[in-house]
Amino acid sequence: MSVKVKTSGKVVIILLIVGAIFGAKVLWWDKRPQAAKESTNIGKVMLPDAPEASLQGNATSLALPSTEPSVNGGTKINWKIMAWNAQFALMYANGGPMTTKGSLMDKSKLQISIERQDDCNKACADVVKFAQDYKNNPNAPGVFATFMGDGMPAFFVALCKELEPLGPEYQPIAFYPMGKSYGEDKVMGPPSWKQNPQNAVGSAVACVLRDGDMNILLKWAGDNGIKVNPDETTYDKDAINLIAANDFLDAPNKYITGYKEKRKIVVNGKKISKDTTIGVDAVATWTPGDVNLAQKKGGLVSIASTREYASQMPAVTITIKKFAYDHRTDLENIIMSLAQSGDQVRSFNEAKKFAGDVSAKVYNEQNGDYWLKYYNGMEDKDIQGMNVSLGGSMAFNLADAANMFGLGKDGVDRYKIVYGSFGDILSKMYPELMPTYPVYAKVVDKSFLQSVIANHPELLTGQAIKVAYSSEITSEVSSKSYQIQFETGSSVIKPESYATLDEIMKSSVVAEGLSVGVYGHTDNVGDNGHNQKLSEERATSVKNYLVSKGIPENRITVKGYGAAKPIADNGTAAGKAKNRRVQIVLGK
Repeated sequence: MSVKVKTSGKVVIILLIVGAIFGAKVLWWDKRPQAAKESTNIGKVMLPDAPEASLQGNATSLALPSTEPSVNGGTKINWKIMAWNAQFALMYANGGPMTTKGSLMDKSKLQISIERQDDCNKACADVVKFAQDYKNNPNAPGVFATFMGDGMPAFFVALCKELEPLGPEYQPIAFYPMGKSYGEDKVMGPPSWKQNPQNAVGSAVACVLRDGDMNILLKWAGDNGIKVNPDETTYDKDAINLIAANDFLDAPNKYITGYKEKRKIVVNGKKISKDTTIGVDAVATWTPGDVNLAQKKGGLVSIASTREYASQMPAVTITIKKFAYDHRTDLENIIMSLAQSGDQVRSFNEAKKFAGDVSAKVYNEQNGDYWLKYYNGMEDKDIQGMNVSLGGSMAFNLADAANMFGLGKDGVDRYKIVYGSFGDILSKMYPELMPTYPVYAKVVDKSFLQSVIANHPELLTGQAIKVAYSSEITSEVSSKSYQIQFETGSSVIKPESYATLDEIMKSSVVAEGLSVGVYGHTDNVGDNGHNQKLSEERATSVKNYLVSKGIPENRITVKGYGAAKPIADNGTAAGKAKNRRVQIVLGK
């Protein structure tokens, strides 16, 4: 006879069975020996804590290198550098003046010795000597040198000439930009220059001739339509004059000590019999030159810097072509190490502080906190109580390096523009010393960087440096008018003006830290409303051209003023022609 179980009884039985299974799992199954998954060391995972962080989300902070020297038996390289914070990525990647255990360079089986050399000519001489040694002994340690990218045309002229007898394999090549100056290289001048750049006419600026910092002055002067006297032995009251300095520390020291010298006066390009005595009114230098100036004398402010001219001064490394090709794997490993280091330094304060400590050891000057402070950049008061901007650099990750060499998404080769722009300027100023300079494709070899980008996309996760552009320019760094030719009564640009527009585009690329104002103006012929509309349409056409060449649209502000702001007499044909212009303003 079967027994029927009530529904409530079924529930009780089910619960007893489930309870028994659960008890068996806890008391026996879970406690039996089991094969465990292999442990994985994923590093220290944390949110990036540096304000300029390139890594996002839960980024991995690598363990810091040790201070113990590495003995990995790898390729030996002597790396010559100036005391310059744009090289923070190298400091972190190497772990010390000599490669240390656990550093990124150590893991790449490299033995790198970093040596401070502020004299670029001596660094070039070291590269030449290495090429001679390497031709005789393929086991000779490699020699690298890192320079200001905008100064490279002049250095390549000298190097290519010296190395020519050794053959084309021993020519110099630039292969990687590890970082850039982002404010520390600057022209410091009287506050009146910021109020009106034309106040700089007739002044004298101390700087290292044909060097990167002098280029800041040349760009700022050119963008404001101010002439520069290339002869450091004469004085021209209608131009900015140059006072030669031995190095970047001597330039501010000449201002601090009240240096003066006698000069022959130039009038309309010709020397006259009269002499005059000039002193230093302004200085082109970099950290710690700007710090010394502010602390020991003061009175000068930043007129233009690499914070504004943000693409002008990458830290570009060179070596000899044959060594690079003989050691292609080593160079690619160096690029990968520097790229990883750039992300670490940009994203984690602990890594950045470590790089500062290594800098102090390499430069044998100050301490890590000093170099860290001026890597970050800061606002301070000088000895006279004036507010000054001091320092400022940035380490590159792989995306930044790609953008600099034209391998980024926008396809703009920033360094090609920098190299050509300042090569042309120096050739124009010093035709007897530098009538020409090597073509870009001959001396810049992108193949090593291209290979890393193609084979290691995981290194491209870090975000590139971005600039937040203002929608309205309230502070002008420079202003210059251009005569752009348009079809009559139209906003269609005539082809003969494309070359001028390309120059505007190149200037804008160099000044990547600034917004671009494109302001249209007309003469007074015709109706005011029509003129205002036409001037805005013409300015918009210029904007569209710049955007088509790779300038981001959000950088550009367009305005049309019609005939409201003449710069010449509208009563003459010549005056009308001057008033029909497009004004390019670079500012914040």
